[in-house]
Amino acid sequence: MVTRTLVIVPTYNERESLPRQLAAVHASAPEVDVLVVDDGSPDGTGEWAAARAAEDPRVHVLRRTAKNGLGAAYLAGFAWGLERGYDLLCEMDADGSHRGADLPALLARASSADLVIGSRWVPGGEVVNWPRHRLVLSTGANTYVRLALGIGVHDATAGFRVYRAEMLRRLSLTDVESQGYCFQVDMAWRVIRAGGTVVEVPITFVEREAGTSKMSGAIIREALVKVTAWGVAHRVRQLADLLPGRTRA
Repeated sequence: MVTRTLVIVPTYNERESLPRQLAAVHASAPEVDVLVVDDGSPDGTGEWAAARAAEDPRVHVLRRTAKNGLGAAYLAGFAWGLERGYDLLCEMDADGSHRGADLPALLARASSADLVIGSRWVPGGEVVNWPRHRLVLSTGANTYVRLALGIGVHDATAGFRVYRAEMLRRLSLTDVESQGYCFQVDMAWRVIRAGGTVVEVPITFVEREAGTSKMSGAIIREALVKVTAWGVAHRVRQLADLLPGRTRA
């Protein structure tokens, strides 16, 4: 049986980098389909993607009228892929920071895991051309996530990952409202709580060469507030389970 794979690539003003990223994906994994989810890019990204899709049946485009955030774009992509019967759904950035050369390794592990994360912070993983403050932010954020939620994932904020469709169907995706880093943590946490298997595969993360980062203070604050709230709720449940007479499910 052939495994159908969909790579979801959210875009906003990625006209310069998207052609290179699609070429890199199909050079390493020619059998996968790609869905470009464009949030009304004023630079013509959506128009270029639509023209590319008209030439290549492996490329599809979901065009939205407003910039509603990374989480909303991926959720729209998940819904699109699940409706069309894909077996694996992959998240991947358009700016080249997620290398097409690393995609086959992630897909190979998806045969035995519900979520495969392309990790910068496991042995063999690395980051190229990042300034020190970004390194400190990412490693610090992931350490905080591990401590707050009590999980063993080293790169829960990573945006290069593969989900098995069966797992996504088990999750309550309509309840997800997180964006940015927080969306990635939220989804990993949901998979873990649903009893899913999460594995990390080392990747080389390369800082974008074109365009501008979508990182903002609002995204960082959202992640801090929500992860803290999830962590407190998690610890409260753990303490409640220790109370005498508590009936465990």
